Amino acid sequence: MEQNTPSLVILSTTDLMLAALLIVLLALLSRFNQNGLEKRMLFASVRATLQLLLIGVVLQTLFDHINLFWIAMLSLLMILLAGREVEARQQYRIEGGWGFFSGTFAMFLSSMVTTLFGLLVIIQYDPWYHPQYAIPLLGMLLGNTMNGISLGMDRLTSSVWQQRKQIDARLALGERAADAIRVLRNEAIRTGMIPILNAMAAAGLISLPGMMTGQILSGTPPLEAVKYQLLILFLISAGTGFGVMAAIAISSRKFFDERERLRTERISQRNP
Repeated sequence: MEQNTPSLVILSTTDLMLAALLIVLLALLSRFNQNGLEKRMLFASVRATLQLLLIGVVLQTLFDHINLFWIAMLSLLMILLAGREVEARQQYRIEGGWGFFSGTFAMFLSSMVTTLFGLLVIIQYDPWYHPQYAIPLLGMLLGNTMNGISLGMDRLTSSVWQQRKQIDARLALGERAADAIRVLRNEAIRTGMIPILNAMAAAGLISLPGMMTGQILSGTPPLEAVKYQLLILFLISAGTGFGVMAAIAISSRKFFDERERLRTERISQRNP
């Protein structure tokens, strides 16, 4: 029996404008209710549109001219921008650029290693750096790792600042710096892992993940879409976990000096 495979429906500019109309209506409702979110909604929508159109042009160029150097440059730019976003989301940040370095280095270490593992060991496409696989995979890993690291670091810096007197007291009683901050460090790691753990717990029962939904909409058989989604979920979970743990480990060291004294002057409050 012949099986019919649905074809991809090509969206027009009018289709996108109709979808954008929902955002406009939501902004008007926010204005009517005096929520104060209408400007942020419209700005975020315009920003997302411009960013996605730009990356679409860049990816099309990379698809037409596959070059490892330019793919590596785009990947590096994505990591640096993600590191900036991590630092910008912190209410309390570590002075001296260490907040940016901690998040960026942790994302580079975890996302790049996990992406390379997926490309070289699992997918094994030729060439392995083809942008059809490399850029989307790195982008999904970076997006989730960025969220996890930003949440974890924000929880850590806020907790250290708020409990600085208790930490000083524990140090005065003879505890090592690592022991005095251990509970806060573990709580920060748990906070950073909550989004991806929730995503795995809800996948398939409560929600259909984005990649799987996109593949099904494009005509991919559901079981194949499920396989790719499982691959992405496992890679994202590992990348997020490694990234959060690395960022928290690096950041934790910067709260203390070489004599294991708490240095609160290294923490600044962005939004008092």
